[in-house]
Amino acid sequence: MTEPAVSVQGLVTQFGDHRVHDGLDLEVRRGEILSIVGGSGSGKSVLLRSILGLQIPREGKIEVLGMPIGPGLPVPHRRWGVLFQRGALFSGLTVRENVELPISLHSTMSAQTRAKLASLKIQMAGLPAEAEDKVPSELSGGMVKRAALARALALDPELLFLDEPTAGLDPIAAEEFEDVILYLRESLDLTVVIITHDLDTLYSLSDRVAVLVDKRARTGTLDEVAELDHPWVSSYFNGVRARIIRTGETVRK
Repeated sequence: MTEPAVSVQGLVTQFGDHRVHDGLDLEVRRGEILSIVGGSGSGKSVLLRSILGLQIPREGKIEVLGMPIGPGLPVPHRRWGVLFQRGALFSGLTVRENVELPISLHSTMSAQTRAKLASLKIQMAGLPAEAEDKVPSELSGGMVKRAALARALALDPELLFLDEPTAGLDPIAAEEFEDVILYLRESLDLTVVIITHDLDTLYSLSDRVAVLVDKRARTGTLDEVAELDHPWVSSYFNGVRARIIRTGETVRK
């Protein structure tokens, strides 16, 4: 049996007296797109930071790509890419320079080769060539997301983490971004973990969904999690908007 891309067992995270996760288990299968949803304060971002080794949990075991994650342990950061919620691009660097930065930090490529590779990643993210020399302040919100995606792809990752990738985008830009993610997953054989609250993104991209409720994760297909007996799950998956999206799902696909 193939080992999971991400394995979280018995995760406990706590800030003072406030316990965010209490015995949370989660498994991300290789090659899938897993979306993580939950109400405000359910610990979606804390979970992501824990998986990335940026947050030290009180208890629990985390493995990413077969490597344990914990204090003092090496993390497989060259094998994953992260798109942060607001892009987190360096404002004083051009798009190409932002994408080149992780390449320059983790390789001995010549400047010319780095530039060519960065240009390729920018094209893969769906940005036009003329965007390469622009700084983030000169980009639209959708272009910032794509530039951040290009940087996340810079080191040819096996695993891609996307934090609210379509937040703030208009419906057309969001759908185009979703198409790029699906294309990259298929062409690069990526495993993708998405944190989102957007129902359209959830239904367009997810193979499975992890719902964070009661300090734990309940995981399954969209149909399976929609049937969970929980007030938040019921209001989220069975509200008017969710029903409209679900009804039109076959037409859209």
